[in-house]
Amino acid sequence: MPADTTTFVDRKHDVAEVRRLLSESRLVTLTGVGGVGKTRLALRAAAGTSRAFRDGVWVVDLGGVTDPELVVHTVLEQLGVHDDTVRMHRTVLVEHLRDRQVLMVLDNCEHVVAAAADLVDAVLRGAPGVRVLATSRERLGVDGEHLWQVAPLPPDPALALFAERAAAVEPGFVLDEGNHDEVGQICALLAGIPLAIELAAVRLRVLNLDHLLSRLDNTFRVLGDGKRGGDPRHQTLHAAVDWSFHLCTLPEQILWARASVFAGTFDLEAAERVCSGDGVAPEQVLHSLMGLVDKSVVVSEKHPSGTRFRLLEPLRQYGLEKLRAAGREQVLRERHRDHYIDWAERREQEWFGPAQPHIFRLTRLEQGNLRCALDFCFDSDGDHCVHLASTLWFYWAGCGMLGEGRHWLDRAVARAKPGPLRAKALWVNGYVATLQGDLTAATAMLDECRGYAVESGDASALAYSTHRIACTHLVGDDLDLADGMFEEAMRLYRGQGTVNSHTMLAGIELAISATFRHDFAAAERLCVEAKAVGEEHGEQWAQAYAIWVLALCAWVSGDLAGADRLGRECLRIKRTFHDLLGIVLSIEILAWISASQGNAGRAATLLGATSEIWQSVGYPMFGSRYFGAPHGECESAVVSALGEQEFRSVFRKGMDLELEDAIAFAIGEEQEREAAPVVALTPLTRREQQVADLIAGGMSNKEIAARLVIARRTAEGHVERILQKLGFTSRAQIATWVTQRRN
Repeated sequence: MPADTTTFVDRKHDVAEVRRLLSESRLVTLTGVGGVGKTRLALRAAAGTSRAFRDGVWVVDLGGVTDPELVVHTVLEQLGVHDDTVRMHRTVLVEHLRDRQVLMVLDNCEHVVAAAADLVDAVLRGAPGVRVLATSRERLGVDGEHLWQVAPLPPDPALALFAERAAAVEPGFVLDEGNHDEVGQICALLAGIPLAIELAAVRLRVLNLDHLLSRLDNTFRVLGDGKRGGDPRHQTLHAAVDWSFHLCTLPEQILWARASVFAGTFDLEAAERVCSGDGVAPEQVLHSLMGLVDKSVVVSEKHPSGTRFRLLEPLRQYGLEKLRAAGREQVLRERHRDHYIDWAERREQEWFGPAQPHIFRLTRLEQGNLRCALDFCFDSDGDHCVHLASTLWFYWAGCGMLGEGRHWLDRAVARAKPGPLRAKALWVNGYVATLQGDLTAATAMLDECRGYAVESGDASALAYSTHRIACTHLVGDDLDLADGMFEEAMRLYRGQGTVNSHTMLAGIELAISATFRHDFAAAERLCVEAKAVGEEHGEQWAQAYAIWVLALCAWVSGDLAGADRLGRECLRIKRTFHDLLGIVLSIEILAWISASQGNAGRAATLLGATSEIWQSVGYPMFGSRYFGAPHGECESAVVSALGEQEFRSVFRKGMDLELEDAIAFAIGEEQEREAAPVVALTPLTRREQQVADLIAGGMSNKEIAARLVIARRTAEGHVERILQKLGFTSRAQIATWVTQRRN
């Protein structure tokens, strides 16, 4: 659940009714005009029912999803379910939810309503413990759907909202007998729509109340002329946003419209690159952006990587209307595409170096914009889409995004003309397909790429395709062919002077083949060489696989303590990138080591965990006889030690672990926590601890401020610092943390 950034103005009746409907129906859809408060109401109602759902409340914002085919993928991602196999994502989702009790909040469904409805229908039919709370400007149309029309605020809550937001921008503002009527007239003009009220209240920075009312009254008469038909509330919101737009300076208006091409959040560099030009200098963008933040049009968010910005969804849609009306959407979409192609090229170059973890986090933040750019590319220019989808190989293959990567790369290959761009798309997609266990498709694509490379003399395509064909032979258990092609690929890489994560992997994968041949000296030599390259350049992702092979060699040689240390080190690195393949291989070897140490219970738990993770990656141990042999031997030894019944019980416990819990168990963090003093130190100050305790008691920021006799904004600052110090994103997590400490 996301943290509240502002207090929730009283909608007790709505919250109670939505909770009642959720108790009676498995699908409740909140409908209403943009800006009326559907999202806030859904989050508040969901928070109030969280205890009824054993496996939690999960919020999925579909506002930035432009491709309906990615709706299910987005839901899986938000639920923390990663499936990089070729199975249908809807099937994976239903299987994940089948035995769980979950409330799923689907926010902003209107622009992908058909895809959202299909998803909800499948989930409700296949997962009896799941309930769905959706927000949309129109109904989903699924059997059993109950609708709740979110109405504008009644007069008293509308007045309270205006007063609170006004006090935030004009310290000392108080709603009293002297201004009650004027505020009431403003809220009436704005039809009680929360977003419209907030946009008006922020103008008190520059206008007094009399001027604000006068300008609103005059403006709405002008804006209302010629607007006939449709929901009057739509007209009111449009008029309120129109009014806010016209009160912006011309540079701010231009930036508002241009920034609407971003999906999700964006940084200053992107804003300057995409939104400048045609009379707007890059250095002017920051000034206009700050103006829009001051006017509450743009939201500023703090992230570890720096400040990021976003337009509220109704305001983004309004900006797009302005952009289209001006005939500028195509131009801005092209600038957006070009920026993110350049962005991806830079990240690809930087991937081979110490910035890898930072690049992973950045790419996650930019995922919405990358999707948007890819979507536009496929609609406009085949070469751009092929180039961008291929350039992002480091994200698809390195950061646990095989499923989405395959989605875009399949489309790229289908569009690509013969040439270097198609060749790269073929070997990248062949690589991704191999990691998914789809060897038939991988072989076809890699053979085509190699054939083109030989015929055209494309040395780069020849090296990469040869390398990836070797991988298909490795997991296909043909070690002779694999060895020959790995060695050829390494010669080709050396001949071109290429040194990167791929060249490291070629040596590491040849080392894996050497371990299967029991040539452990050669395997260690190859891994030590690859590890030295990684250490020289600060590369971690590929280096972790070298550490995995060294752990394997240590285990076979009987150095169980060294093997265990190396296996945990590999897992820690792979956790940084959310590389599911690296994670599951690390947990596998830690299971084998535990069995050899005589810790059958731990080994059985780890085997159970890997069983669940492999379902998200592909075929367990690639379906390979060589990869699978240690797994089978480990399982047989553990069953013999525990007995079949006990083994199945412990194995099931491992299967039930969530990914992060499985990693923590494998690394030993669980034991470290158990060994820690009962009274743990807290990073919070005494005042922050007081605030955390009050959050756990269910108090809002406003109530906390009143209890501690501090300003509401001071209370909000305490909450924000608590979230940052504890690494949390929601108040619910703070409450859980407080409860656990008390226990």
